[in-house]
Amino acid sequence: MDYDKLKGVIEGLLFISGDEGIDAKEISEIIEVSEEEVIDLIEDMKADFRRAGRGIQIVEVARAYQLTTLPEHVPYFERLASSPNQSTLSQAALETLAIIAYKQPLTRSEIEEIRGVKCEKALNTLLSKQLIREAGRAEGIGRPILYATTKDFLEHFGLRELADLPEPPVNLDIEEARMEASALFGKAEEPTND
Repeated sequence: MDYDKLKGVIEGLLFISGDEGIDAKEISEIIEVSEEEVIDLIEDMKADFRRAGRGIQIVEVARAYQLTTLPEHVPYFERLASSPNQSTLSQAALETLAIIAYKQPLTRSEIEEIRGVKCEKALNTLLSKQLIREAGRAEGIGRPILYATTKDFLEHFGLRELADLPEPPVNLDIEEARMEASALFGKAEEPTND
């Protein structure tokens, strides 16, 4: 494998390792080159990033390498964080918000049971955008946090009160929903023989 391709693989590994990072030994085992070569490639990548004026850099923290943003760009990130109305919500956040809006107050585990997937990141996004709030604690083991919508939620969606939410579909036909999803996303989903 040539060096440019190896650098691309390492960049991908750094990206998917996130905040935890990945050490040179693990990278060397994955890409099957020596640890010294990995360190040389990473040092070369650091220089490449600086020369190209990239918005990310490679840093070593606790003997693990990770991708981070440049410290001099912090003012821009702060502006993004302080203007929640400028950014859009992900599909997961929208689904989580809809569940909370219609069934509030409810716990994270109740939301995850309805969605069928974890929702911690979506909840954090909605909390940071002040579209939901902690509405107390549920009775029971661990006293989990209850979530409900906020006044900002009503304002954001132009609602006078929660009663103004449209009625949710009562009898949802799964096959019809699959066909609509296929049409919407331009892919034909294979019907299942359930």
